[in-house]
Amino acid sequence: MRASRDRAGTALSLGFVTTFLTVLVVLPIAALVWESTKAGSQGFWDAVSSPESVAALKLTIGTAVAVSLLNAVLGTITAWVLVRDEFRGKSLVNAIIDLPFALPTIVAGLTLLALYGPRSPIGVDVAFTRTAIVLAMMFVTLPFVVRTVQPVLQELDPEAEEAARSLGASGLTSFRRVIFPNIFPGVLSGMALALAKAIGEFGALVIITGNLPFKTEVSSVYIFGRIESGDTAAAASVAVVLLALSFVLLLSIGVIRHFATRHDRA
Repeated sequence: MRASRDRAGTALSLGFVTTFLTVLVVLPIAALVWESTKAGSQGFWDAVSSPESVAALKLTIGTAVAVSLLNAVLGTITAWVLVRDEFRGKSLVNAIIDLPFALPTIVAGLTLLALYGPRSPIGVDVAFTRTAIVLAMMFVTLPFVVRTVQPVLQELDPEAEEAARSLGASGLTSFRRVIFPNIFPGVLSGMALALAKAIGEFGALVIITGNLPFKTEVSSVYIFGRIESGDTAAAASVAVVLLALSFVLLLSIGVIRHFATRHDRA
């Protein structure tokens, strides 16, 4: 009797999750793919292979990958400092790291434009350049690596580090052989989240980048421009390609993470 109830509960839970994901994920993606085929296969190819579209896709993917790699390094260092060091104002730093989660991204764009724009109070003007794209993407993806690595560092057994030091290992060797293998899956998870956020970012980029075709126009802004021009089929076509590229990149990170944790599963 109890086994029957457990099976019924599992079936009910699975049905709920499947319905939830279908309504929120599968159906919208199917609608997007359907919209992209309205102009036919030739129309789809013309939209995604246009020079402006290709330039925007290359800029978006390249910048997002670079930002996720930068976040992997800088986010890990930040998490290390927050976990291993004690200093005045630590709670304030923690709050600042979480700020991009709560701040509307359009406000982030305005903030960056005020600081790094033509009227910069510090004399640094990088507005409407690719440097601005990197800064904006890093701003909105800042918390991801920090918040995935931080709990792993907190749960790390200090006895393993002490044992390594007692055997004569240097600080760098101890980090490379003992600490890094344990935090690497967390770093990869944070990179995947940062990559997904950077690829789809719009609000923080639409103001500070200037949206110059072939120079600073990212895919999300290009798609918005196609929609404003009434060419929804072209916008959907580019969105489908961007979605597919994002999925491949995230899947690749997932595969790396799978192999990185195979010893833990064993």
